[in-house]
Amino acid sequence: MAGIPPSRRTALGTLGAVPMTLAGMAALAGPARAAGPPHPGPVPRALRPGGEFDRFVARLAAQDDFSGNVLLMHGNRPVLARAHGMADKKKAVPNGPDTIYALGSITKMFTSIAVAQLAQQGKLEFTDYLGAHLSGFPKEIADTVTVHQLLTHTSGMGDFMQTDGFLDQARKWTSADQVMDGLLKLVRTESLVFTPGSRVGYSNSGYHVLGEIVAKISGQSYYSYIREHIFAPAGMTDSDFYTMPQWRDDERIGNPYTTTSSGERVEAFDQHFFMGSPSGDSFSPAPDLARFARTLLSNKLLSPAYTELVVCPKIPALPPPPPPGRPQLPTMFNAYAPSAFLINGQWAVGHTGGSPGESANLEWYPAIDWMLVKLSNYDVRTTSQVDAMARQLITGG
Repeated sequence: MAGIPPSRRTALGTLGAVPMTLAGMAALAGPARAAGPPHPGPVPRALRPGGEFDRFVARLAAQDDFSGNVLLMHGNRPVLARAHGMADKKKAVPNGPDTIYALGSITKMFTSIAVAQLAQQGKLEFTDYLGAHLSGFPKEIADTVTVHQLLTHTSGMGDFMQTDGFLDQARKWTSADQVMDGLLKLVRTESLVFTPGSRVGYSNSGYHVLGEIVAKISGQSYYSYIREHIFAPAGMTDSDFYTMPQWRDDERIGNPYTTTSSGERVEAFDQHFFMGSPSGDSFSPAPDLARFARTLLSNKLLSPAYTELVVCPKIPALPPPPPPGRPQLPTMFNAYAPSAFLINGQWAVGHTGGSPGESANLEWYPAIDWMLVKLSNYDVRTTSQVDAMARQLITGG
């Protein structure tokens, strides 16, 4: 497919960033409005175009520590939209306002909402045991692990990506069915890491199981369900579960670049497999992801009660290590996929994603009506500095 035309690559001043077009910004102010104060206050100078945050991201990009998009929204208003770096270094295709990125584990939010939609319809209960919906698991898993525990990472199930030889096996898959069936077969062989409900342990395997439950109950493939019941109603027209051939060939999609132990930046396609799964690697551009959050928070995907059920804090969890030179985050709370944590007295809710050559973050601040979308085709190690700076400035820390 055609790449980003030269007219959309214009640099903005000395920042070397591509701004979002006015039409693209206006499209975000559609009928769905994120929850928050009815009249958001003034935008701090530090978060405006040319302000401290804008300059900080531009410096990271100039140092080749950031490549990707940032989008800040305050209420209905896009405040700052920038694209830095290259989507394809070999073809000299820059990242643009609508570049599509791998979302990593942000995908888990789509899976959790699908589960909640089925619960709202009375087709499952959060207290249901896994064995009530899927067969083939040992009794000690089928009869003890609940849907609630799968959603909150308290099920005791592990991470299929840590299985010896996993990538070698996964690279052989060449269809959506092979991905889903191959992962389910692998997850069924895993033992519990801890007693269900006894503690928190992040689980890609648990979220794959949730996706299988969605497919079983709905009678659709997991991928078709998400496209029809989440992407379509949210207006996410460029979001999808793109395949590896599409990722390599479609110039709209940012190539993944990881840094080796020697400091060399290289393509990371070999660290991924044919297609994403319920636990990770759907794809989206920044405007689509903002539309998703606004649609969710305006109760267009779930009823108000079920929206609150998905996003409210439930289980205390250890926060991830902070970026270099940044303070440790306070204790996080797992919701049904999103995390919630307090920063300078403000609740932040959302989800991050990361693996070789991808770093993504979607988070919103309900009380002050801010939203951050950061999507990158570089590793988390350096790009997470963007998240930390945005949190500090949004909350006035």
